[in-house]
Amino acid sequence: MAFVSFLGRVLFVSVFVLSAWQEFNEFGVDGGPVVKYLRPKFNVFSNHVLIHTGQQVPDFEIKYLVAAAIAMKGLGSLLFIFGSACGAYILLLFQLIATPILYDFYNYDVDKKEFAQLFIKFTQNLALLGALLFFIGMKNSIPRRSLKKKALKTKTT
Repeated sequence: MAFVSFLGRVLFVSVFVLSAWQEFNEFGVDGGPVVKYLRPKFNVFSNHVLIHTGQQVPDFEIKYLVAAAIAMKGLGSLLFIFGSACGAYILLLFQLIATPILYDFYNYDVDKKEFAQLFIKFTQNLALLGALLFFIGMKNSIPRRSLKKKALKTKTT
């Protein structure tokens, strides 16, 4: 059963590992194509934050955000494979930050093609988020073994 659990964790994080590997290979000096894709989406997101909360999102280089995402996916995946709840929390944090920024279906009309594509990807990421929450919940519900020493029985002869 332990091997099946390990294999399930490896297959689960393959999504994160493969995307981190691809982004790392394409990163280059300027951050690669991910930065070009993320810049307009991040600007729309920061405008939403400004309109709804009145708080300005700090201005910074998007390539540092991409580098942080690569590091979070890589480290979180590695820890998650070995059954660490810390890895699940890192991947959970990544999902919570990246999902509403990358899959902004709410910026498109329902009859647009982009709406359907982004909404499907958004719901897939919600499923990944749910799986991470399930793992964390199961990890926290398993009672820890206490390392009490057994009392030695005296031999009677």
